[in-house]
Amino acid sequence: MLRLAAACTAALLTALPVFAQETAPAASAQDQVTSFTLDNGLEVVVIEDHRAPVVSHMVWYRAGAADETAGTSGVAHFLEHLLFKGTDTLAPGEFSKVVAENGGIDNAFTSWDQTAYYQNVAADRLGLMMQMEADRMVNLRLDEGDIATERDVIIEERNMRVENDPSALMREQLGAALYMNSRYGVPIIGWRQEMETLDLAAAYDFYRRNYAPNNAIVIVAGDVTPDEVRGLAEQHYGPLLPNPGLDAQRMRPQEPPQLAERRLSMTDPRVAQPYVMRRYLAPERDPGDQRTAAALTLLSEVLSGGQTSVLKRAMQFDSQTAVYTSAWYNGTTHDDTDFGLVVVPAPGVTLPEAEAKLDEVLAQFLTDGVDEAQLERIKFQLRAEEIYDRDDVSRMARRYGDALTSGLTLDDIAAWPGLLQQIEPQEIVAAARGVLNRAASVTGYLMPADAARAVPAPPLPVSTTKEVTQ
Repeated sequence: MLRLAAACTAALLTALPVFAQETAPAASAQDQVTSFTLDNGLEVVVIEDHRAPVVSHMVWYRAGAADETAGTSGVAHFLEHLLFKGTDTLAPGEFSKVVAENGGIDNAFTSWDQTAYYQNVAADRLGLMMQMEADRMVNLRLDEGDIATERDVIIEERNMRVENDPSALMREQLGAALYMNSRYGVPIIGWRQEMETLDLAAAYDFYRRNYAPNNAIVIVAGDVTPDEVRGLAEQHYGPLLPNPGLDAQRMRPQEPPQLAERRLSMTDPRVAQPYVMRRYLAPERDPGDQRTAAALTLLSEVLSGGQTSVLKRAMQFDSQTAVYTSAWYNGTTHDDTDFGLVVVPAPGVTLPEAEAKLDEVLAQFLTDGVDEAQLERIKFQLRAEEIYDRDDVSRMARRYGDALTSGLTLDDIAAWPGLLQQIEPQEIVAAARGVLNRAASVTGYLMPADAARAVPAPPLPVSTTKEVTQ
């Protein structure tokens, strides 16, 4: 969602200030990072970068689509839209107007594990941004008109992003089949039939349960000092009362043991290019235990990260069975994540033939192992990317906020770049053997409607396969 925002609140300044706890040490030698926690539970992270007089101010809530209750899918994203409505002191749309009038930009986004709001402004406008964000953290005012209008907006957003895109529909179906119990199987934007029933009570329930200082992390990156940020945070966020009923452990439905491979076949007359996609259940980065996730991160690069990668070399160049291949992995999640593969077959190659070649290449990789020269190139590129990221204060703020709201710590964030450099080839192969488990996977075929009869699914062992047809 893209919106402008801004405002201020005098009401919040009447309460007594809440003083901060002791400042934590910097997260790494490269990043000037300081953290502290207010007495109301609000965590604040300061990332100093004095090269330009700008600042990125982000408020991250440990509440995303996976924290919704059954039957209210899409409410986290719905609330993200509604937060740009009015408060006790701000008219609808005034938040964004004030940001723009002060030369800044703002935006917000929702994921499964977090919802975040941010402003990029001149450093001397930071206090105003905090004042406005603190206001809408607790003083949101909605009516039935707001609900009806914004509900139409998110439904139209679903129409544009999902309903009109066969690939997006396919990804939804794959996610729902992969996650048997986790809320990660529910789309962030929501299932349409549930979006249509979202009401004022559902929005306020999610807001009052999750939007509180003790469920938020404020990230400030740019031309500031920790003392400056501490003073402003105590002034604007300090008076807010915590929510004592919050689930500090963030208990959510977890995946049971997966014992049967699932398969999907989806046809759509709008499909111009058929493809096969497979997603495997995979472990995420855990606090103090990120080594397997680092190996899987490198595995995705080894398989498809460049012209010499395993899949591109074997399928696009040598055998010419594919015109496109890719692998991906995102370990920065709160619960089990996934490792994915996609193959777009070359003209004349069927989806079963492309899938068979994919399995052949993966099996050969597990036998041959990792090319050490290729791995060194990948590690060099990752080092370069990590350095380049420091040139963008918004990107730095997002890196820290994303990790912290997924359950990681500052120490985990600081250790991650070095850990990627330490991983050995045999660890990558071991991680691949652990994750490339067909019993914990879903494979999908997306094809034009007229191709369905001509493309049978490959034979699979009956005892380990669950067929699902879409």
